Amino acid sequence: MGELHPNVVSQPLSADQADEAVIYLNRHADGASNPTVNLRALRRKIDRRLMPYMFCCYVLQFLDKVMLNYAAVMGIKKDLNLVGNDFSNTATWFFIAYLIAEVPNVYCLQKVPPGKWLGANVVLWGVAAAASAGAHGYRGLLVARIFLGIFEATVGPSLMLISSQYYTRSEQAPRFTVWYMGLGVAQIIGGLISFAFQHVQHASLERMADYVPYLGTSYSCLALLQHVSENQTGVWSTTFDLKQIREAALDVQLWLLTVTTILISVSSGVVTTYSSTLIAGFGFSGPISALLNMPSGIVSIVFTLLVGIGIRKTSNRWAWNVLCTIPGIIGGALLSFLPKTNKAGVLIGIYLVNAIVATLPILYQWTMANCAGHTKRAFASALVAGSFSVGNIIGPQTFQSRDAPEYRPAKIAVLATQAAAAVLSAVLFVYYKWQNRHRDQIKGHVDESKMDGTKWAGLTDKQNPSFRYVY
Repeated sequence: MGELHPNVVSQPLSADQADEAVIYLNRHADGASNPTVNLRALRRKIDRRLMPYMFCCYVLQFLDKVMLNYAAVMGIKKDLNLVGNDFSNTATWFFIAYLIAEVPNVYCLQKVPPGKWLGANVVLWGVAAAASAGAHGYRGLLVARIFLGIFEATVGPSLMLISSQYYTRSEQAPRFTVWYMGLGVAQIIGGLISFAFQHVQHASLERMADYVPYLGTSYSCLALLQHVSENQTGVWSTTFDLKQIREAALDVQLWLLTVTTILISVSSGVVTTYSSTLIAGFGFSGPISALLNMPSGIVSIVFTLLVGIGIRKTSNRWAWNVLCTIPGIIGGALLSFLPKTNKAGVLIGIYLVNAIVATLPILYQWTMANCAGHTKRAFASALVAGSFSVGNIIGPQTFQSRDAPEYRPAKIAVLATQAAAAVLSAVLFVYYKWQNRHRDQIKGHVDESKMDGTKWAGLTDKQNPSFRYVY
C-alpha cells in the first residue's frame, strides 16, 4: 500500500444518517490541500498505540475468567465447601451474567466511545476479580463471579468495534489475532502462576487497568478515515436506530454466525473451566496439573497466529475456520474414546481441542466485516459476544458430578459441536457467495465512482448496493 491523498465527503447527509467521520472530515475540509500521508507508517503507529493495550486487556480478562480452572486444582472446592454441581454453577453464572449484560451493552456502545466504555469496565472487573479472593463460601464466590461476568461482557464487543474502526477488512484479521492471542498467553501465564502459588502460603496480587489511546493529528485521521472507508461499514455514530436492530434480528448471516459461535464456545467452555480438572484426573498433583495445562496455551497461540496471517494473505475465512475445527474434532475423539490409562493420548486430545480457540477471532472479525450500519454493528458485536457466553454456559454444564471421573458426555459434546461448527462454516461460505452473485445480477457490479455516497451514509449491508460480503 502506497501513499493516500485524503479527500473529504462531498455528498451531504442528514444528521440522523451521518457517521461521526463525516463531521470530522467536513470540519477539516482543508485537508485536501495538505501533503499526502504514508499509510504504512500510519498503520505501524496505530499498531503501536493500540495493539499492546488490547493484548494486555485480553490477557487480564482471560486470566480472571479462568482463575476457577486453576483454583479447582488448588483446593477451592474443599476450602469453600463446594459440593455437587456448585463449582459448575459458579462457572455457568459468570456467563449468564455476561450474556444478560450484552443487552445494555448494545446501547452503551452506541452512545459512549468503545475505548472509554471499555476502560470504565476494566476498572470495575478488577474490583470484582479481587472480591473473589474474599469469598468464604459458595454464595460469596457466586456473587463475585456474577459481577465479574457483568463487567467483562463489554471486552469482546469493545475490542471488536475498535479493531474494525482503525483497519480495513483485510487488515483486521491479523489485528484481531494479535489481541485474541492474549487467551493463549493467559493460559501459559495462568499455569505458571498457579504452579508458583501452590508453593507459597501467603500472597497478594496487584492489578493493572489498561486504556485505549486516541489517535492524534488531523492529517493522519483524514488519511485513516479515507483508508478504512472501503469497508463501507462507517466508523461510529451516537444515533440509535431501532430499524437496524430489527434488520439484524432477521439477518440470516448473523444467526448463522451466532450458532457457529455457540458451537465453538461449548468446547471453549470446557477448556476454560475443566482442562486442569481433566488432567488432575490422571492422578497428577495440583502443581503438576497446572504445568501440564500450559501446552494448551501454546496450541492456542500457534493456531491463532496461523489463521490471522492466513486470512490476511488468502481471505477464505470459512476454510480457516474449518481447518481449526479438524484438530478440535480429533482432540474430542481422543478424549471420548481412548481409555483413561492412555495418558499421553488423552493429554494430546486436551491440547488439540485448544486449536478451536483460533476460530473465535475469525468469527469476531467476520461479523464486523460483514455487518454494516452503526446500530447493527453494535448489536452484532454484542450478539456474537453473547453467543460466546451461551456456549460457555452449556460447556461446563456438560460436566455433571454423576459422570466423574470420565465425564464421557462432556467429551462427546466437544466432538459433536466442532463437527457441526465446520458444517455451518461451509454453509456461511455458500450463503455469502450466493448473496454476492445475487447482488451482481440484480444491482450490477460495484461501481467505484458511486461508492463515495455510501461510505459514510450509515447504511446497513442490506441497504447499501455497493456492499459485498467477504468469506
